[in-house]
Amino acid sequence: MTEAPARPLPLPNADTLPFWEGAARGQLRLQRCEACGEAQFPPRALCAHCHHAAPAWVTASGHGRLVSHTRIHRPPSAAFKPDLPYVVGLVALEEGPRIMVTLRGAAADMPRIGDALRIRFDPPAGPHGIALPYAEKPAPEA
Repeated sequence: MTEAPARPLPLPNADTLPFWEGAARGQLRLQRCEACGEAQFPPRALCAHCHHAAPAWVTASGHGRLVSHTRIHRPPSAAFKPDLPYVVGLVALEEGPRIMVTLRGAAADMPRIGDALRIRFDPPAGPHGIALPYAEKPAPEA
């Protein structure tokens, strides 16, 4: 039996590097425009709302709600075959933007629109130390 190829990892660029640096530390970072106050994801050189240059980076709460999801049964490449089936969800963050991530644990077992989720990160991997985000249901408060 042959081993599955390595999963492809994003390559940081000037616009995305602060996001990936935060991810490696377990922090969800978003851009917030200093002109209009809107938060945005994915990262861009300009504000997607008012086109102001160089939005500032802020650390987000990592909390959000499930907006949509799908269970993947056919992998996009052989690298994803060992994970089948897996669930990808669209999470609306408290700060406003949406992020698409893999769902894990109870969030993946029985995803429901409106579920409260928390963004977490895998340990950094690859030559650039990429920590991929995923979402899970938050632990119940005691």
